[in-house]
Order: sequence, then C-alpha cells, then structure tokens
Amino acid sequence: TLQWETLGKQFVEYEQVAPFLIPEDQQRRLLEFLPLFLEAWEQSSGVVVFSNIQLLASEVSKLLTKEIKRHLNGKSAEEARLALEQFLQQKGESGDGHLLLKSVYLLSQTDLRTMWNIIGSGLPAALMQCLYLFFTVPLRKTSVDGKTNEDEAQTQEMLVKIMLNMYKEEQGVEELLAADKLQSLIIATASLWDHCSHSWKVPTGHVLRTISKAQTKNSIVHLQAVDCIKIAVQNLFTLADTLPACDVCEAASIVLCFVKDSYPVSSALLTEFENNDGYQLLLKILLRCEGLQQNEGDPYLDEILDMLTCLTTCGQTELKVSGNIVHPQLPLFDFEQTRSSGMTVKNLQPFQVLQSIFQRSNDQRLCGRVLAAIGTIWAWDRVNFFLLEWTLQPINQFTDIIHFKPHPVQVQFFRLVESIVLDLSYVPHEILKKVQYLIKENIVPFCTLTALQCLLSMTQKDLLFSDIFRDSGLLGLLLALLRKEAKILRKSAGTHVSDPKEGTEKELNVVMLKMVAALTARSVRNTVVLKDYGMVPYIKIFLDDECYRSATLSILEQLSVINYEEYMSIIIGALCSSTQWELHLKLDLLKSLLRILESPKSHSAFRTCSGFNGLLSLLSDMEGALQDPPSGQWTEVGQNFILELVFYTLQGITAALHLDPVNSNFFQKNGLFEKMAEDLGSLGCFWTEGERQIPVSLEKKRTFAEFLDAASCSSEPFPVWLKNCIWILKFLDHMVKGTLHQESYFRERKPEMGEESRDDQERSQTQEEHPVAFKRLGNKLPASAYMLWGKPEEKDCTIVHPGAVCVMVRLLPKLYKEGHAQLSQEIQCALADHIQSLVKSEKSRQVMCESGLLSTIITSCQDAFSDESHPLHLPLTRVFEKLASQAIEPHVLR
Repeated sequence: TLQWETLGKQFVEYEQVAPFLIPEDQQRRLLEFLPLFLEAWEQSSGVVVFSNIQLLASEVSKLLTKEIKRHLNGKSAEEARLALEQFLQQKGESGDGHLLLKSVYLLSQTDLRTMWNIIGSGLPAALMQCLYLFFTVPLRKTSVDGKTNEDEAQTQEMLVKIMLNMYKEEQGVEELLAADKLQSLIIATASLWDHCSHSWKVPTGHVLRTISKAQTKNSIVHLQAVDCIKIAVQNLFTLADTLPACDVCEAASIVLCFVKDSYPVSSALLTEFENNDGYQLLLKILLRCEGLQQNEGDPYLDEILDMLTCLTTCGQTELKVSGNIVHPQLPLFDFEQTRSSGMTVKNLQPFQVLQSIFQRSNDQRLCGRVLAAIGTIWAWDRVNFFLLEWTLQPINQFTDIIHFKPHPVQVQFFRLVESIVLDLSYVPHEILKKVQYLIKENIVPFCTLTALQCLLSMTQKDLLFSDIFRDSGLLGLLLALLRKEAKILRKSAGTHVSDPKEGTEKELNVVMLKMVAALTARSVRNTVVLKDYGMVPYIKIFLDDECYRSATLSILEQLSVINYEEYMSIIIGALCSSTQWELHLKLDLLKSLLRILESPKSHSAFRTCSGFNGLLSLLSDMEGALQDPPSGQWTEVGQNFILELVFYTLQGITAALHLDPVNSNFFQKNGLFEKMAEDLGSLGCFWTEGERQIPVSLEKKRTFAEFLDAASCSSEPFPVWLKNCIWILKFLDHMVKGTLHQESYFRERKPEMGEESRDDQERSQTQEEHPVAFKRLGNKLPASAYMLWGKPEEKDCTIVHPGAVCVMVRLLPKLYKEGHAQLSQEIQCALADHIQSLVKSEKSRQVMCESGLLSTIITSCQDAFSDESHPLHLPLTRVFEKLASQAIEPHVLR
C-alpha cells in the first residue's frame, strides 16, 4: 500500500508538470514512471490501488498509438512489418516498445472504465493495422535462437489479449470504422490464407470472431458499403478450388461468423451473402471435406455446420405451410398444440445446403453431422419437423438413399425416424411406407435390420402400430420371409456351413421374430392372421435355436389366447422330443409354460395334452444328475442348473394343479405323486441302496429350519448332496402349501444375440460371498435364490396338495449318505418333525385323511413303523397319532 501511495504521488507530480513540458520530456517522464508501476503490479499480485489508473491508461495508450504510427509511417508493408515487430519486442536501452505494450496489456485487464480510456486513445485502429501486417506479410527469417522465439510468442500473446479486451466492446468496434483495416483483414482471410503468416492464423481468427460478436449497426453498414462479404465470398470460391479442405473451412468460418452474428442487429450482411451465392460456396466447401480424417479440421467444419443450422431460423417471416395429417394418429398427438415458444425455421436455403450434403455425400462424418443438425432443429421447436417435411421432405427423401450410407449413419438415421413417433407422438405414414419398402427390397441386410429395429420400437410404443403394420402388409411380408427362413433351417438341420453374412442375417431373423411377436401381442386379430397363414408349424422350427427362442415363445404364447390346446401340444411335444442334454431348451419351454398356466383356462388343455407325464419325464431324464461327485456327461453341467430345472418342473406341476380339482384328482388317481417321488429319488443326491440304516446316538438335534440356515451359510462345511436334498425338500414344502408356482428363486436368463445376462455378474458376486455354498459346479444360482433360505412361516399352514407330503415321506428314508450317518439321521429326524408340524392343524389332518394316501405313506416307511429302534419310528408315529383323531380310514390306522 505504501508503494502504491508513493506511485500515486509521483503520478500527480507528473500530471502537474506535464502541460509545461515539451513532448519529448513528457514522454521521457512517463517512460521513467512505467517500470515502477509494473514493479508495484508484480509485487501486489495484480491488486491495484491507484486512483489515477484511467488517466494513466489513456496516457500510455496514446503514447503506444503514437509510436506505432511513427514506426509505420512511410514504409513499405514488409519494412513496416519488420519495424513494428522490432519495436514491440524492444527492451531496456534498445527501446521502449515492450514496456508500453506490457503496460497497456496489464491496464486492459483492470476495469471497464479503464478499458474505455484505452479505446478512446485511438489504439483499436492502430492495433488492427498491426494485426493486418502481421497476418498478411510473413517474414523470411534467418536462424533465430530460442529466446527470440519466446519473445515473439510473448509479444503476440499480449497484443492479441489487448485486442480481444478492446474489441469485445461495441465502442471498440466503432473505433475501427475510422480506418479501412477491418474489411481489409476480413477480405485478406478469404484471399490470402495460403500466403499469410502461419503463426498469426489462429490469433487473427480469434480477434475477428470477437469483433463479429460485438457488431453494431454502424459497423454492419460500413462493411456493407464496401461490399466486404461479397468480395470475401468471391475470393473464397477461388480458394475452395486450391486450398486443402480444412484450411478453406477455417477461412470460410470467419466470414460466416460476421454473417450469422450480425443478423440480430441487421439482415444486411446475410442478404449480401445470399445474393452472392454464399450457400453454393458453403456446399462446395463442405463437399470437399469428404474423406477428411477424424479430428482434421474438426472445429471449423463443425462451426460452419452449426452456423448453417442457426441460419435456418434467420428469416423475416414465418413459413406458411399446411399439410394433410394422415390418420390414424396416436392419442397424444394434437397438431394445434404442436407449436411451442421455441425457434422456428424461417429460412429454407441453409437447410437445403444440409439436405444436399446428405444427398450427395456418403461420408460418415458429414452425413452424421447433418442428421445431428436436423435433430437439433426439431428440438428447438416441435413444429419444425412439419415445416421441413411439408416443404423440403428431407426424411422422406433420405429414406430412398439411406442404404448407400455407412452403417453408423443408417443407425443414426433410423433413430431420428424413431424419434418422430417417440418424441412427437406423430405417425409419419408416408415415411413408414418407404421404410417398409426398404425392408421388402432388402438391398443391404444391415440397413434392413436397422430399419426393422426402428419399426419394432414404434410397435412396442403403442398398440395402434399393430393395426397400421398389418393393414400396410408388413405383417404378411414378415410371415412370408420367416416361412422361407424356417424351410432353410429345416433343410440344414444338423449341418453348419460358415457364411460371412450369417451374423447380420441371423440378427435379422431375430428382429423379424421379435417384430411378429410385438405385432401379435395383445392383438387377437393379428394372431388369427398368423394362424390363417399356416405359420404355426414354421414358427415351431425356430425353437431349436436359442437366439430365436424368446421371440418364438412369445408368438406361441400369444397363440394360446385363441387355442390353448395347440399351444400345449407344441410346448409339451417340444419338451418330450428334446434330447437329454438340451437343458436350456427345456428350461425356456418350462418358463413359457408357467406364464400360460397362470390362466386357469389353460389347465384342461395341459392335462389333455399329457402335460403331467411330459414334465415328469424331464425328471426321469435327469437320473443321476445330482450325484456327488457328478459322473459322465453330467460333469459338464452345473448341478445348480439341474436344480433350476427341477424347480421349474415342479413349479409347472403345481401351477397346473392350483385350484383345479379335476387336475388334482387326475394327478393323484394316476399315481403321479408316487412317480414324482421315484424320479426325485433317482436324481443322485438321495440314498438308493437297500442296506438298512444303523441307528446312531445324536450329539445335537437341529430343526429343519436350522438345517436350511446352515446349508446357506458359507462358513459351515456342508456336503453338496445334502444341500441339493434340502433344496428339493424346500420345493416340495412349498408345493404342499400350494405356493411353489408363486415363488421366484431364479432370475431370468437372457440368451438372445448381443445380450449378456446380468446373472453372470450377480452370480460371481454371490459366489464370492458364499464360496462354500457355491463351489464351482458349472452354472451357479443367482443371488436372488437366497430367498430360499428363509425360515418357514410360524403360523399353521394348510396342506393343499397332500400328495406332496407323501413324496416328502417317501424321500425321508433316502436322506442318507454313507460316511455321514449322524448328519443323515439328524436331517431325517428334522424332516420328520417338520412333517409333523405340517399336520398340526385340524384342517390339514382332515385333508391328509380324505386324500386316501395314508396307506401309501405307511408302505413307504414300513421299516420305521415296524421297528421301534428305528430313528424315524417315534416321529412318524407321532404324525399318525395326530391323524388318528380324524379316523377317516380306521382300517389303515389299525
């Protein structure tokens, strides 16, 4: 502060004596003061406490302006350029140019009032003359050292920063009009770009863009009066034939900035640009950008395209268009409410440039930027889509040529088409007809695929498209194509010939199936069309390929709405005809079956189509699958995947029995519970030897619920065979209560092409958390499966399916493994006690007795009943003591 006070006093003294000094002495006193000022500035980190700073800025700026003019006076351009450069880099005894420049540089960064004083000194015009010389007159230099280059860079940085600070103010631009160097520099950029000073190209561009943003009415009139834009456009036409495309873009972007930025003030420069073929110039330049490498000329090419996009809104009057809204339309669409308060298209000429670029170029970068520009224009105002499509029809016309474009452009285009429906809630019928024709012709399979994915997204948005695409013939077209593909698949069954086109064509088949599935979903009429086309036998063929299966099952599930018997016949038939190792096919078929069995109307068809026997045959096919350790081909299959199959099989049976007395009676009368017990017992985790179990004394006795908890705990070693047994017993426990079909222990797999199942990540995380419980055996259970290990409900549960209790009792003696006698006996007792708890309520006992299954239970546990030393004798006897009160079958109890 003391230093600034001292400086303030010194400058006051200078002010007092300056009027009485000759100019040379006045200049000398000021130059002696400036080093002290700069030193104070540097020591105070730019914090200025100087009351006369505006006057100082005015004095220093005037002196710098005077010295610049003196060094330029009477010299040729090259001499003036050299003299100016030397002057601005002079330091110490060699001169004061650098001192003056640095002082103005620092003063220009203080406040607006100080900047106005600098502007009023005449410095804006003087520095514009300097910039013109630096840009247009490149110097031929001999060898220079590093210090010289550093001085040049520092001088350039300060000079440009001063100009940017001055010219961002309208007052600074107005000061330029006294000289002719502004229009001269603009024209020079459009004519001398290949002959100018390379190091001054970018700084000149920055300065001119800053001036462009601060244009005033007077500056626009001035530029128009000297035909600045007209001459610049003419010169750029010449450059466009000779210069590299990225250089022409850089020069043209500067001129276009003045055209675009001036429009809010006056339309004069835009009119001059348009009247002198400015748009044709831009089209010529942009088409020359085909084939440019990524990032080559990026900022300037993008700047031109952005400015072209903005110019579409630069017009005097609103466009008057009227289009014919073709119906049907989506419920949310209302054209009267389409217009918003955004920017609307008023000038079609710049948009025609964009449209012509897309039509005449196949360059990925150019076409992609055009599509992005169209999306931007639509986002400004929803009405812009209609203004453009009802006049120039860009999307309609682009559809005819989109198959010629690179694949990424095709994807981007159809996303744009999709947004018309998803964002505008408008159905563009004419465009959709052309897209459908594109699919029919299938000139480029990838384009066909992308187009069909676009229509699929629309179809999934609203049911209306099911009618539109049926009436347009798309559904019939897809069915015909799928019939053809199904015949090929049937002929090539068991053989495989590699084809480079197979990937895209297979994806196309997947999307066609998805599209048919979407068109038939919730549309009985479309499902009838599919059936009337005789497509059911052909659709079935796609079941064998996993990537087609999901969509195929969706179609068949929709078929069940009009004919449950036909659906059941197909699914049960596919289950029974599948080979022992087509496990994923079986699993997907079971899940589909479960979705249909949610409807009680399907239960009768399931029974008549041998559904129960079909599902039990799946259990038979898995004989020995859960052995520990696994043997044969089962070693390649994860045991947890086998458990998943068992779960969905039992779930399907439970769903078919749910609230259906006819099916329940059929299942029981035909001895299918006994068959189920036999099949479950042969899976490999239950004991199948005939030797008599030797009773052992139990050191501890856990409940069934505690076994469930222990089996899920990774810290306690638990044999795999017993874990598998507990899983199955838990399934049966839910089946007893009639709730198994409502459980969800396993997450859905997603086997379709290009989709990675989220279970993979979840399962790996689960394995880390429970390493023992999830010892690697192939496929692993998802984390959601741990819902299994909850404790049984405390409240009494009514027995819904007594046959499932019989299955549990039949499996009870088989809960045994040599070498695990004590553990085996403990789990047997725990299960027996659990069964006892199931018949605790009077209602449950009545259900069991009325089922007529008691004799079956006694037969299966005859050893335990006849031998009082048998470990299961006491718990089973207690079960029957509870049942005795019902005495429905006294001869059985006796």
